[in-house]
Amino acid sequence: MTAAPGPSLPSFTSRPIPGAPVPLVLTRSDLAGLVTPAAVVDAVERAFADLAEGSASQAPLAVAAVDDAAHFLPMTAVSRRAGLAGSKLLADVPGNRDRGLPAQRSVLVLADADDGAPVAVLDGGLPTRLRTAAASAVATRWLAPPSARVLGLVGAGGLALEHVSAVAGVRPLEQVLFWTRSDATAATFVDGVGARHPEIKVTRVDSPAGAVEPADVVCTLTPSREPVVRGEWFHPGLHVNVVGAPPRPDHREVDGEAMARSRVVVDSVSTALGESGDALLAIAEGAIDESACRLELGAVVAGLAPGRRDAEEITLFDSVGLGLLDVVIGRLLVDAARAAGRGLSVELSA
Repeated sequence: MTAAPGPSLPSFTSRPIPGAPVPLVLTRSDLAGLVTPAAVVDAVERAFADLAEGSASQAPLAVAAVDDAAHFLPMTAVSRRAGLAGSKLLADVPGNRDRGLPAQRSVLVLADADDGAPVAVLDGGLPTRLRTAAASAVATRWLAPPSARVLGLVGAGGLALEHVSAVAGVRPLEQVLFWTRSDATAATFVDGVGARHPEIKVTRVDSPAGAVEPADVVCTLTPSREPVVRGEWFHPGLHVNVVGAPPRPDHREVDGEAMARSRVVVDSVSTALGESGDALLAIAEGAIDESACRLELGAVVAGLAPGRRDAEEITLFDSVGLGLLDVVIGRLLVDAARAAGRGLSVELSA
C-alpha cells in the first residue's frame, strides 16, 4: 500500500542573471510569519523527490571540530528547481546550555545556482525548525496510517509547535500527547498549540511511554545522548519520526529494539551511516545491520520504493537533516521577504 501523493507541488523559477537583486540579509524577526507550514511541507516533499531523481545535489555531511565540545557542520546543497545553491553553517555547542545560550546556532547563505552570485544571508534558526517539522510531515504523509489521529511528542521545546502544525497538515489530528520535564516548556507549548490549533486536544503525560503507546504517530524531539524511547512500547501500525538528536554518532533518542522492530527510512544514507547515533549505535549493538538503513525518503516520494506496505507495519523515519531542505525553504523565505519589503539589501561586492 502506498500513500496517495500530496497536493500539487510548488514550481520555483530561477532569477535571471541580468539585473539580479542586491543580496538580502534577513534576521529572525524578518523571517517570522512569512510562509505557511503547508507551503513548506510541499516544497520539502518536492525536494526529497528531486534528490532521488537527480535534479538536486546534497554534499556529504562533514564535521569540523577541535575537540568534542563544539562541532561545526557546513550543510551544502544545490537545487535546480529553486535556482539556488546554499550552505548552512550549523554550530552544535552543548556547553552553551550552561551559558544560557542555544546549544545550536546556524546561518544560511544562498547563492544563484547559475552564476554563483550571492542572493541572501539568513538566520538559520527558523529554517531549521521549519525543515525539521516539514520532513517529519512528509514522512508521516507517506508512511503513517491514513487513519492516524493522535500525535505523540517526546519533547516539547522549540521544534514541537512546528511539528504539530506541519503534521496537522497531512493528517487530521484530534489529540496531541506530549512529554517534557520542564513545566515552563509545557506551559509555552500548550499556549502555542491553543493559539494555532484550538480544535486539537492537548494532554501532558508523565512519561515518554505515555506519549508513545497510545499514539498513531510519534515524533522524538530531544537532544538526547541516551535512548528516551524504547521499541518495546511500539505497537503495530505505529509511525515514528526520530529527528531531535544532534548529528553526533554518540547521541540517540531510540534504542536498538526500536530500530530493529521498524522498517527504517532515512533522509540520506550517507548522513545516517555517518552521523546518526540512532542508526550507528543500533548497528554497533547488533540490533540491525547497515542494510536496514538504506531506504531514503526521497525514493518513496518519487515512487521508486513503496511507502507504508500494510496496516500492521511499524515505520520509523530517522533524520539528521539535509542542507537541501534549507535551500528550498530559503527560496520560499527570500521570495516572500522581497514581496513583503522585509530585510536589509547589502551589496556585498561593493
